[in-house]
Amino acid sequence: MTSELKDGPGQILRVAAAQAQPVAGDIAANVRQSVALIRQAAEQGARVVVLPEKFLSGYEPDLIQSDPAEYTIHCGDDRLAPVAEVCRELGIYAVVGAATSEGEHIYISSLCFNDQGEHFMTYHKRALFCTETGLFTPGSTSGSFDVDGWKFGLAICYDSGFGEHARSAAVAGCDAYLVSAMFSRGNGFHESRIWMPARALDNTMYVLMSNHVGTTGGWLACGASGIWGPDGHLLTEAAENKPDVVTAELDPVVLQQIRSKESMLSDFKVRYACLGAGGDY
Repeated sequence: MTSELKDGPGQILRVAAAQAQPVAGDIAANVRQSVALIRQAAEQGARVVVLPEKFLSGYEPDLIQSDPAEYTIHCGDDRLAPVAEVCRELGIYAVVGAATSEGEHIYISSLCFNDQGEHFMTYHKRALFCTETGLFTPGSTSGSFDVDGWKFGLAICYDSGFGEHARSAAVAGCDAYLVSAMFSRGNGFHESRIWMPARALDNTMYVLMSNHVGTTGGWLACGASGIWGPDGHLLTEAAENKPDVVTAELDPVVLQQIRSKESMLSDFKVRYACLGAGGDY
């Protein structure tokens, strides 16, 4: 089905949020898991798939600090070749979480691959959690990319706890917000169920959140990766305790209808843009 709109995306796009338990520090094994998840998403018809935060090493700050050369991804890293190949083979975009290093700086990053198998962009987490500030450097720029007329804004976990971050993406024209995360059981699950629908409704945009399952870095993750519609309603949700891939359709007609009915974004642009949105997308 294709719908022509004057502004915004013009066709339905299927997207996916994937989750699994990484093997601590085993980048080769986690690349293989990433390839399997990307393949599963493509088999379900997805054009875009997002994977969890720091998935290639696991959420393992102590391990990363012990040997950054081994446990971070660097520019031109050959270990990413299988991810690039599966994206090219299946014609899918993938956002893969990793710790990365640039010179003396270590970042929490989203590695973005296009349907030609090119690692075309890296986004660095801007809002570091209190336990991350001693090791990681915060990013200073936003990240977004276009697929088939849809504009996606990138976020990593704690980024999504700040309404200004998502609002910045929406004001810059993003139709969907991709969140790679590590939410734990208990308060982390509670936060994810408040933040994701809030970011969706406040900005009338789709939200995808990919989480870990099992234990990583001493945390017990809560899974439940999900996709929310631009009205804040949950469209689909993964299991809490096992690997899973969930998909949903981004519908331009639904997006337009919700934005016509819920006018917060357009009203912000008219009335409150002078306040700033907390970022630059």
